[in-house]
Amino acid sequence: MAKLAGVDVLLYVQTGGTNDTPTYTVLGGQSGATLNRATHVVDVTSKDANGWAENVAGVNSWTLECNGFLIADDTATVYLEQSWLNRAMIKAEIRFPSGRKYTGHCIISDFPYEFPQDGAATYKLSLTGTGALTLMDGSTP
Repeated sequence: MAKLAGVDVLLYVQTGGTNDTPTYTVLGGQSGATLNRATHVVDVTSKDANGWAENVAGVNSWTLECNGFLIADDTATVYLEQSWLNRAMIKAEIRFPSGRKYTGHCIISDFPYEFPQDGAATYKLSLTGTGALTLMDGSTP
């Protein structure tokens, strides 16, 4: 089984098109990205559990975090900036080289820019999922 290099996995945002034919644009300058997936654990421990905790799976949630170098007039960054200003929901994808991808609607929850005196201008992006995160395998039509 071949190992996967993180550099080959990219974050895209839907910058146009329609639901049937969306237009996705890669977020320029990426240097790192993290897809977080979690399940809220619901405690259902009762006195008859013989001193052991009992839990059931509650709701699932997901977030995306990304950081990178600012690129002047990057299409995806300009789109994200406008979406943040309008408090608009966006659609994002994490794509693997194999064609596998995770897609979902999300809200920009944090989007700072950093401008150090002696370094490159950078961004950080935090997206909070709203609704399901769907997985499409590259072999699935």
